[in-house]
Amino acid sequence: MRAAPALLLALALTAPVLAAEGDAAPAASAASAAGEVAAGSGGARPVSKSDPFESFNRSIFGFNESLDAAVLKPVAQAYHDVVPEYVRNLVTNVIGNVADAWSAVNHLLQGKVESGLQMGFRFAVNSVLGFGGLLDIGSEIGLEKQSEDFGQTLGKWGVPAGPYVMLPVLGPSTVRDTAALPLDLQATPASLIDDKTATVLGVTGLQVVNARSNLLGASRVLDDIALDKYSFLRDAYLARRQSQVYDGSPPEAEEDEDQPPAKPEPAPPK
Repeated sequence: MRAAPALLLALALTAPVLAAEGDAAPAASAASAAGEVAAGSGGARPVSKSDPFESFNRSIFGFNESLDAAVLKPVAQAYHDVVPEYVRNLVTNVIGNVADAWSAVNHLLQGKVESGLQMGFRFAVNSVLGFGGLLDIGSEIGLEKQSEDFGQTLGKWGVPAGPYVMLPVLGPSTVRDTAALPLDLQATPASLIDDKTATVLGVTGLQVVNARSNLLGASRVLDDIALDKYSFLRDAYLARRQSQVYDGSPPEAEEDEDQPPAKPEPAPPK
């Protein structure tokens, strides 16, 4: 996404990330952190073992950026300018509430009973006291959002991420996350509607536009970074997903096999 990279379109369309974000702050923070790392790399493009399909992925990335610049961002900007903030917050809350129920299921599937019950209680509180999720009462009483998705659940039980892939329209993913996507995409308000296709498409469209609107600020941060945005977003996405799978404490990366072994320290003089 030139005005907004493919990662942001992925954040808008995939339920797991929708559940995790709720607003633009985490995306902007991730972009800023990745920018600091990239700034010190001297601008060279390292070969990534996690991206064996890079040539194909870059072509899909270019398509996604063009689509976002031509359609999604202008619509999201108009939505942001016309719809009052409190209405946009209500929409975000309802979408996030549905995703909270799926997060609770994934916590339990990962064996995290306490956090799973907490997320289930958060969903119940917001659904009942928050009028179907319009209001985020749970956060106000200390039930913080702890988002999980089925891709993270697979990772928790040892399924490797596999190669990085750029999906048309949906943006960054891995083989593991792509396999989990059909289930994760059910955690959306549109999946709960047993009605005409036009209604489902309308709700899905609102979800996408609202999420993209929430991320307008993050896209400006990315636009200000004069780097290879494809590599930047790939590395940020993979690092973020690794952190999510390990609940913020990922194992240290193994030393690159292509790098020569470090020379031993000379023995101190006697």
